[in-house]
Amino acid sequence: MASCKVSMLVVLFVLVSNFSVQVLCVVEECGAEDDAGCIDKKKALPLKVIAIASILVTSMIGVCLPLVCRSVPALSPERNLFVIVKAFAAGIILATGFMHVLPDSFDMLSSSCLKDNPWHKFPFTGFVAMLSAIITLMIDSMATSLYSKKNKSGAVLPESRDDRAMALEAASAHGHHHGGKMIGVEGSQLLRYRVIAMVLELGIIVHSIVIGLSLGASNNTCTIKGLVAALCFHQMFEGMGLGGCILQAEYSFLKKAMMAFFFAVTTPFGIALGMGLSSTYKENSPRSLITVGLLNASSSGLLIYMALVDLLAADFMGAKLQGSIKLQIKSYAAVLLGAGGMSLMAKWA
Repeated sequence: MASCKVSMLVVLFVLVSNFSVQVLCVVEECGAEDDAGCIDKKKALPLKVIAIASILVTSMIGVCLPLVCRSVPALSPERNLFVIVKAFAAGIILATGFMHVLPDSFDMLSSSCLKDNPWHKFPFTGFVAMLSAIITLMIDSMATSLYSKKNKSGAVLPESRDDRAMALEAASAHGHHHGGKMIGVEGSQLLRYRVIAMVLELGIIVHSIVIGLSLGASNNTCTIKGLVAALCFHQMFEGMGLGGCILQAEYSFLKKAMMAFFFAVTTPFGIALGMGLSSTYKENSPRSLITVGLLNASSSGLLIYMALVDLLAADFMGAKLQGSIKLQIKSYAAVLLGAGGMSLMAKWA
């Protein structure tokens, strides 16, 4: 199920990329708009190396923090504090889609470097983001249905030994019939957490590679310095949101480590790729504007859908938050704090 879901999403982004290449015939090369006084390839190189190391470390800290904090009783998934922290992380992911990725796509696809027809005649960013959200819903729903049919018993047990043992022990304590029913209900919810974690990671990875590519290809020392600091905070907070979803998915240690690793290395990989392509990749060329703009639009639709539907709506309409107005208010405050902080970072990144 996971491989099928990932394959379908990859096909989506490949189709967007291919579409962007096919429409290049309608545009011509556009000159760079960078400040000539800030362009220095030799000075920019050590800044990029520092960016790779610092972003790698902060990304790893952010995504691993929720996983490590599970050993702290106050931050266990059953406690109210975990719900509040998860709401904070969801606000970060929502602001990433609305305040970082979507505006970048609008700027790129409305650039004066692109011809009026068709790029200034139709809102491609909104259209692609809408399609991305709908396709994410389709994949989310169909993947869950297909996996549920393959597991007709309804029992989807945690992958780690400790969690599996706890579930089986709880089942025996409540009797064979009631225990089996309990595992089925918990297994259904666990399946949703796993689908959410996988789809969310893919959307974040695409976005991370794109922003890393832009930084790595740039030789503007005036913007790189501030951008590195902003991206460190950006990746740390975004990693916290993803880490919380991975924690709830109850994957085995190996899968958790792999998902954390791929998130942490994608932005540094994008920077390294941009450095390698700096001689051919031009930030303001039509090819780059169309490709990155459409990818950002696709990523924003996915992130916005995941934040609103699978994270915020699922939690706030769930039994735990519906049973406590006080906890709802605290969680709403956490959402606003996360979204507000991430929105503020849009000034620099």
